Amino acid sequence: MNNRQIKRYCPVDQDSHRLLEAAIDKLGLSARAYNRILRIGRTIADLEGVERIAVHHISEAIQYRSLDRSAMFGWQ
Repeated sequence: MNNRQIKRYCPVDQDSHRLLEAAIDKLGLSARAYNRILRIGRTIADLEGVERIAVHHISEAIQYRSLDRSAMFGWQ
């Protein structure tokens, strides 16, 4: 998905946006990671069969991203 498609297909509510911004600040993630988390959140929502991305979808996507970074850098 390119940026235009992300804006179109991955809209989030205010609570989800705040959670995502907090994660970006706390974990020091890039704009690219922001988009990746949105895409993963979209996939999770699709697998659940819902149209809107909810806070728990973003939360789960952030957890996967954190696990991915931990594995990549060998963090425990």
